[in-house]
Amino acid sequence: MPKQVISTGKAPGAVGAYSQGIIVNGFVFTAGQIPLIPGTTDLREGGIQAQTRQVMNNISAVLEAAGSGMRKVVKTTVFLADINDFAEFNAIYGSYFPEDPPARTTVQAGALPAGALIEIEAVALLGS
Repeated sequence: MPKQVISTGKAPGAVGAYSQGIIVNGFVFTAGQIPLIPGTTDLREGGIQAQTRQVMNNISAVLEAAGSGMRKVVKTTVFLADINDFAEFNAIYGSYFPEDPPARTTVQAGALPAGALIEIEAVALLGS
């Protein structure tokens, strides 16, 4: 089955050799999303909670453009600039998955693009 590239103006555009998302074999794979405000090169200000909300909204936009959604997410990988932000991140993250949260890996990264505090990538089932 051929892959399908996903692109939407409702999430930050790709700034390198990658796609916002890819559909293949009934799954949607998102690129790692940092807290860029769509249509700009500006990071969301306001600390880890505000940045987590922006990242989750960016992921949601890519998934919706693919014909999926947050309820279909099966796996996420979370990169935190500082693992001490885990509790604040987790409080916001959890609000996006009130039931049956996906599998998740969370690690502290040495550095994230553009000085972001967080980056998240997701895998979801296709279909809303």
